Amino acid sequence: MEPARAPRVKVCCIQSLDEARTAVAAGASALGLVSDMPSGPGVIPDETIAAVAAAVPPPVSPFLLTCRREASAIAAQQRRLRVGTLQLCDRLAPGAHAELRSLLPGIRLVQVVHVTGPAALDEARAVAPFVDAVLLDSGNPDLAVKELGGTGRRHDWSVSRRIREELPVPVFLAGGLTADNVAEAIDAVGPVRAGRVRGSAHGGRARHHAARGLLPRRAGGARIESGTLPCPRRRTSRGTSPAARSSGTS
Repeated sequence: MEPARAPRVKVCCIQSLDEARTAVAAGASALGLVSDMPSGPGVIPDETIAAVAAAVPPPVSPFLLTCRREASAIAAQQRRLRVGTLQLCDRLAPGAHAELRSLLPGIRLVQVVHVTGPAALDEARAVAPFVDAVLLDSGNPDLAVKELGGTGRRHDWSVSRRIREELPVPVFLAGGLTADNVAEAIDAVGPVRAGRVRGSAHGGRARHHAARGLLPRRAGGARIESGTLPCPRRRTSRGTSPAARSSGTS
């Protein structure tokens, strides 16, 4: 699959409607909305997630970041919050991806793979047939208190490159990306299909500056390739689309 040519950025840890508007104005193609997590920054109330998701204009894609592992719990959360893309931050229970496809037709699934070492390649290969995209991050779900994102750490980009080269679905690159290192990340990983700015621990203003600073860094030949899924042609209700695929390939 040839990566899309238009540069795209996913901005995570959106805290409010005002921050969502700022990120969209800066050129973000996707917004990350963080629900309850075992650790890390950026968690917002369900009411805020639902409000931002309802207000985001197409073709910008709101992502619901969830740590739930059981398909029934994830489906209930999506139906309550009405977000059209689920970012699955932890490993799911066996068979849960297929069950989600049945429970939530048309909802897009993005599975996070935490690159803690070379074994991440096998994990990414195994999950790719069941999802619409894979997002490579720098957490550690094997700790006693799980890290499922928002660490601000870079991982081994050589492993990310191997994953990007082998997977048949779009790959998002996350984990410590900033305006200062995104060009280096692209050089190391290759034409990654999306960049992401994580929410700043220093508050919304810093996050806004990060979003605005990252987008112009595609100058000079470096670009952030699109990792967003095809935009819905029309929406039948909030969070669903007849154009969204129910298959696990892209």
